[in-house]
Amino acid sequence: MSTLERARCSLKAHPLALDAAIAAGVLMCMVAGSFVDPRGENGATWGVHSPAPLSLLLMTLSAAALVFRRRAPKTVLAVTGTLSVIECVTGDPRTPVAMSAVVALYTVASATDRTTTWRVGLLTMTVLTAAAMLGGPLPWYAQENLGVLAWTGIGATAGDAVRSRRAVVQAMRERAERAERTREEEARRRVAEERLRIARDLHDVVAHHIALVNVQAGVASHVMDKRPDQAKEALAHVREASRSALGELRATVGLLRQSGDPEAPTEPAPGLSRLEDLAGTFRSAGLPVEVARTDHGTELPAAVDLAAYRIVQEALTNVQKHAGTDATAEVSVVRVGPNIEVTVLDDGSGASAEPGTGGGHGLLGMRERVTALRGTLTTGPRYGGGFRVHAILPVKTRTTAPGEPA
Repeated sequence: MSTLERARCSLKAHPLALDAAIAAGVLMCMVAGSFVDPRGENGATWGVHSPAPLSLLLMTLSAAALVFRRRAPKTVLAVTGTLSVIECVTGDPRTPVAMSAVVALYTVASATDRTTTWRVGLLTMTVLTAAAMLGGPLPWYAQENLGVLAWTGIGATAGDAVRSRRAVVQAMRERAERAERTREEEARRRVAEERLRIARDLHDVVAHHIALVNVQAGVASHVMDKRPDQAKEALAHVREASRSALGELRATVGLLRQSGDPEAPTEPAPGLSRLEDLAGTFRSAGLPVEVARTDHGTELPAAVDLAAYRIVQEALTNVQKHAGTDATAEVSVVRVGPNIEVTVLDDGSGASAEPGTGGGHGLLGMRERVTALRGTLTTGPRYGGGFRVHAILPVKTRTTAPGEPA
């Protein structure tokens, strides 16, 4: 944070100090302006006029009132306006006490609605201008009298413009925060509903058959020695029930897959040892992929190895789907201390260069895998185009237990 930003934050945290500083600045400007004699022989002259004690008192009181302009803006405007009217009637030559009324009018306009601004602004302009034109020693058409009209109008207009800008910025911020909350709540709701549906389906498929297997296994164990034929029959029922459970379980998992997902393999779970083969499949599909590794000799737990492989697989799939035909990808696997870091970069510039905008759950699935292993996942667009997926996985880890916060 720069010095200017720190000073700005400090002033926002202490608004009374900021108002005191503004009041001191206004007082200095009024005192300096009171030494200008607008009726010199050669026009305005400097240092030939000393303000009267009453004018100095009015300037001091009006500046002191500005310290409380945020707490009671209308009251401060009334006080400064009254002091300005007194100076317009009694001052000869006149001192710029009306400057404090202009600042107070700006505060009222920036803190209230537009209707109040119009009413208070017109009233202030009318009273101060009428007092300057009718009660002062100068002719009604003097430039000083017209200046009072102009400066009060500028104060009201500037305050209304600031209030409108604040309202627009606040509305934009609220819309962005509301959209972010809605997006996060929707993602959490979908994940919870999907987990509940999977649990319900698996329970319906497996519970009956497991109970049947348990009963038949108990019967076989009880009659194994005395009635082997009945034990064989019970074991046959166990085999049939287990076969049926596996078939229904496979069908249920198949329903959970999307139409374009590949069939579940029967070979051992893949890992980073097959990273080059995975990159080769994408190269054959037309996506140039570069692989860099510095983790040779690192033995990873099966869960970490599988998660790293799946993250690379999903990230490259997103590149192929969304990054455009001319995109290239880079995969790096680095051992850093107790962690292994997996990074997938691309330079895509397609119409849907950011993965996950099409309604899929690729990024969500990656994040759940990494969170379950107590790692961290960072995804987002790259400066200059493309997308970046960066996962940090602990080499020695334990998965998150059900119900335990990640």
